Amino acid sequence: MNEIICPNCNKAFKVDEAGFADILKQVRDHQFEEEILNRLSLAEKEKESAVKLAEANVRNSLQEQLAKKDKELTELKAQKDAELSQKLSQKETELLQIKAKLENAEVAKKLAVTEATQKIEKERDELANVVKGKDTERQLLEKSLNEKYLSELKEKDAIIKHKDEEIALRKDMKLKLSTKMIGETLEQHCETEFNKLRATAFQRAYFEKDNDTKSGSKGDFIYRETDEAGNEIISIMFEMKNEGDETATKKRNEDFLKELDKDRTEKKCEYAVLVSLLEAESEYYNSGIVDVSHKYNKMYVVRPQFFIPIITLLRNAAMNSLQYKAELALVKNQNIDITNFEEKINTFKDGFARNYDLASRKFKTAIEEIDKTIDHLQKTKDALLSSDNNLRLANQKAEDLTIKKLTHGNPTMKAKFDELK
Repeated sequence: MNEIICPNCNKAFKVDEAGFADILKQVRDHQFEEEILNRLSLAEKEKESAVKLAEANVRNSLQEQLAKKDKELTELKAQKDAELSQKLSQKETELLQIKAKLENAEVAKKLAVTEATQKIEKERDELANVVKGKDTERQLLEKSLNEKYLSELKEKDAIIKHKDEEIALRKDMKLKLSTKMIGETLEQHCETEFNKLRATAFQRAYFEKDNDTKSGSKGDFIYRETDEAGNEIISIMFEMKNEGDETATKKRNEDFLKELDKDRTEKKCEYAVLVSLLEAESEYYNSGIVDVSHKYNKMYVVRPQFFIPIITLLRNAAMNSLQYKAELALVKNQNIDITNFEEKINTFKDGFARNYDLASRKFKTAIEEIDKTIDHLQKTKDALLSSDNNLRLANQKAEDLTIKKLTHGNPTMKAKFDELK
């Protein structure tokens, strides 16, 4: 048992071990708490003191730093003021220099503007003169083109008229190969054509109707020509056959060849010629002079336009053989060997055959050339008509020529013209 005295009443009481330990614990805990509180209070005071001290130290340090900064700021401000004043003075100097340069530049600008203006005005005047000249040139060009156009139109019309007439003539020549003569019979036509040349080309020729019917038949015309001595140069039996389009039964040239050969023989003519408009669509007979000697000796079929040429061809060939005929008479009179004569006659026949063949080919060539000429003239006419259209387009382009189109796509020229406006 332990005895404990109460501090308040000074009385002693006893407690067992457990109670004593409990009391002791309470006392110890109470003291510990008081000690903790005291320590905490002390620590709080120390803290406050430390804080105040720290604050004072910081305040002092900040005041020192502030004072230092103020001093530095004052020094820096003074330095900056000096530098600023120096820079300001420098800037003012530069400003004055720039101002002087600006004034000089303004004067130079005015001078450049004046020079440029004078140059532009000069160019404008020159351009105006060029435009005026171009306008005059355009007017002259339009006038020239119009005059040329009218002249060429007149010339074209004259050429077209001439070509039309020539084409018509060529076509007429070709059409006459296959159509009957209008307004007259074929016999009258041939007789008229011969009489036109009788006085100049056939002065010693006989060309008359065959009126001898003793043998039972007759041809249409007989052509005979003699030389000054009365020797016969050539003789031709002519038969003319013309058939109208309205004829129901169409005849052929071959239907009359046999009778013509009979008339030639009976009338003692050297050649026989059928002048025919039959078989108008036949290319064979339309090709020129047709030699039918393979059927009947010395016989030809021609279209009316070859009536005079066949006479001329046969006559010229006969004139070439006239010398041989004269020699023949001389040979007969002098009893010269007939063999030589026959050889010469054969030579003449061969020469005549060659001449005829050449002439026949030339007649065919002439017909082909007529066709080519007609085609060429037609193309010429078409070209002239086309040139009329081109001249019209050229005139339209000349009339449509404007300053606006001339300056299209050329901004420099457009600007110049805009300034002129």
